[in-house]
Amino acid sequence: MAASMASQAAARGLRTATSKHLLLDKLKCTWRSPRRWLNLQEYQSKKLMQESGVAVQRFYVADTASEALEAAKRLDAKEIVLKAQILAGGRGKGVFDSGLKGGVHLTKDPAVVGELANKMLGFNLTTKQTPKDGVKVKMVMVAEALDISRETYFAILMDRACNGPVMVGSPQGGMDIEEVAASSPELIFKAADQIKRLYDLFLKVDATQVEVNPLGETPEGQVVCFDAKISFDDNAEFRQKAVFAMDDMTESDPTETEAAKWDLKYIGLDGNIACFVNGAGLAMATCDIIDLHGGKPANFLDLGGGVKERQVYEAFKLLTADPKVEAILVNIFGGIVNCAVIANGITKACRELELKVPLVVRLEGTNVNEAKRILSDSGLPITAAENLDDAARKAVAAIKK
Repeated sequence: MAASMASQAAARGLRTATSKHLLLDKLKCTWRSPRRWLNLQEYQSKKLMQESGVAVQRFYVADTASEALEAAKRLDAKEIVLKAQILAGGRGKGVFDSGLKGGVHLTKDPAVVGELANKMLGFNLTTKQTPKDGVKVKMVMVAEALDISRETYFAILMDRACNGPVMVGSPQGGMDIEEVAASSPELIFKAADQIKRLYDLFLKVDATQVEVNPLGETPEGQVVCFDAKISFDDNAEFRQKAVFAMDDMTESDPTETEAAKWDLKYIGLDGNIACFVNGAGLAMATCDIIDLHGGKPANFLDLGGGVKERQVYEAFKLLTADPKVEAILVNIFGGIVNCAVIANGITKACRELELKVPLVVRLEGTNVNEAKRILSDSGLPITAAENLDDAARKAVAAIKK
């Protein structure tokens, strides 16, 4: 079962939070900053819903307190809800480092909106889903508050077991759906219901999930999406340019963002031995064996298949920029990867970046003899390894010297 889970995670390139939990629990590590599939801010999700004819509250977006105040006046509503915009749940129970409690506030006085926004914008909001230091709020949503006579939960998501999208609903909305599933599983059900507009949106934008919590009904009988979250698989980007252009990357890990520019898959871990490999499965094995020999991996970096010398160079730049890295272990098993290309990239990076930490290299596969010659003739202090076990031992030993 464990092997099957690891295999599935590797196939997805470890890009989801679930995959990270699998890898990091296995290594008994913690990650520095999670990288997600594309998740839109609430206001962006609501904008897409609005464009598809789905009923949402009237709202504006502001990045200054004065803009928030002006938006509240323009709404001219009986009651206003102010929401901090970050990619994390539990905002209502969160705490700002400004001292303000709660990332969601209701008020009937527009002037209060400006005061609250002043304590939100530019400050970090910490919730149960953010890093311990929280996430800086750069934008707030100012929306018309409506009375809700009934709250439900509704989502459309891709489901592997069903080989396609499923609709998930619960008569209990407005709360953590995970808590409902744990305490009252009988209240969770799957149904092909009449929510056609949301389903049409789900198909139109190639979403992996459209979640509304709560999907509420007003006393007048109007059904409204009071909160919204839409998620996407990165593989949809070539068809959904406009949607992916909405990602401002402000909450993404900068190292992961830079790695993605060079088609490298990177996940930061909390150890001190950098892992430089080709293939997600091999990366997991490398992390495992480092752990087995008493070391801790500093990252998960997958070069992939059709790697070029420039990618190798950029990968080394990323690894050496991490102050925690005390040694680098290169583990390449060349099939479609040419080991000589890797070797040339390594020597170039070592010289130009003036590598200061121990470097252990294990190469095997296509053109490996030429690759070993390149490394040997380079005159650089590179430690060669015969196999993965040998490489891990030498990398751990290099740190203990």
